[in-house]
Amino acid sequence: MIHIQDVTKTFKDKKIFVTALKHVTFSIQPGQVVGLLGENGAGKTTLLRSIATLLQPTEGSITVNGFDTVKDANEIKRKIGVLFGGETGLYDRLTARENLEYFASLYGLSKHETKVRIDELARMFGMRDYLNRKVGGFSKGMRQKVAIARTLIHNPDIILFDEPTTGLDITSSNVFRQLVHQLKRDQKTIIFSSHIMEEVTLLCDSVAMMHKGELVYQGELEALYQEEGTKDLNYIFMSKLVRGSEHYAS
Repeated sequence: MIHIQDVTKTFKDKKIFVTALKHVTFSIQPGQVVGLLGENGAGKTTLLRSIATLLQPTEGSITVNGFDTVKDANEIKRKIGVLFGGETGLYDRLTARENLEYFASLYGLSKHETKVRIDELARMFGMRDYLNRKVGGFSKGMRQKVAIARTLIHNPDIILFDEPTTGLDITSSNVFRQLVHQLKRDQKTIIFSSHIMEEVTLLCDSVAMMHKGELVYQGELEALYQEEGTKDLNYIFMSKLVRGSEHYAS
């Protein structure tokens, strides 16, 4: 379980303090696929980075499977896989295979485990034709597929994706969606941010909607549809933001 309790995150930009998260509280059950929705600057990436132990909350706390993200960061890092939009974390001078071997070694995988895992992921993402080529010459879509494979190389229990299908073509995006369904069957916990409402509708059990650093809705999709009287997630999302703006202005 991931438990986020009254989390506030403030950054100092020159002499100005900017609050990226404001008293965010909710929980995610094991095996859930949660869509994180919000406009640019809503706090989605800050929240994901905080769960991943890359940022420390200014106030409040986050626990992952009972471990605190500040006190037990190393323990949590072994259990999660992380992919942030625009940050593939790959080394251009290494081949795709060498990149994956390197990250596998960081997680303590044996050579045999690493080979089996790379072969599985290469087959899954259609990377076998360029697995032994240097990443520096890859297209954006090719890099993104290797980056997703890097995120999954150690078979983590919890996976955080920030805009995971950015740069992927239609076929690769469908492969990613099939992957999420498989990970769900394997009882993995997944949180991913996306601007593609169809993707969220197809993949997620629940959603967390954010606006200006605050949580405006968190819960199961079916309950949300019943509450709003429609299954048009784009309409619901925009409606929530408008109501949120009215609330903040009052």
